[in-house]
Amino acid sequence: MDRHKTLKHIKTVREFHQLRGLPKPKPEHPLISIIDFAAAPPPGEDMKGGSWTFGFYCIAIKRGLKGKIKYGQQKYDFNEGVMSFSAPNQVLGIEADATQDLKSASGWMLLVHPDFLWNTPLGKNIKNYEYFGYSVNEAFFLSEKEEIIINHIIQNIQQEYHSNIDRFSQNIIISQLETLLNYADRFYQRQFITRKITSHQVLDRLEKVLADYFNNDNR
Repeated sequence: MDRHKTLKHIKTVREFHQLRGLPKPKPEHPLISIIDFAAAPPPGEDMKGGSWTFGFYCIAIKRGLKGKIKYGQQKYDFNEGVMSFSAPNQVLGIEADATQDLKSASGWMLLVHPDFLWNTPLGKNIKNYEYFGYSVNEAFFLSEKEEIIINHIIQNIQQEYHSNIDRFSQNIIISQLETLLNYADRFYQRQFITRKITSHQVLDRLEKVLADYFNNDNR
């Protein structure tokens, strides 16, 4: 069977690390991982192309990567610097470019297994964020200022992730993750409000052109 037509499933964060040739996730946090694209090895043949499902949430910002990912109604171009989201067990179509030089790649990927959120308010509410839904049909672009805010939160999660674990660690990471999702929700809603205003401006100009045309006795 053609590997590009096979649906493949990665159940755990550890399994994803293994397939990508990454170091094992920290033993203290086997259910969460932050991957730096600039430091990651190129994907193996098994990861190039095809359709995939993950057993975990995936949030990412990618830049300078050749290829596309199909999620729901939208194809995301890795090179455009969009922010992407996927929920567990949703099908992703991956079109990778075998000629990719990862030296120019940047960005990160945050993987969070649902068990990490078990019995927390965020675990119950995370599916309410619209950008995790299959109905998404627009790429989610961030302004430079917005991306700085999101990256700062990721750095906070990473700092806590690499610190010595104690009884506060998980709650602090989940709190930072919730902050990230709330900012992303604000930026997501802003994007479509802006586009709605732009659409109205286009319609206003069109109506003016039509009115001028029909009011022109010389037409």
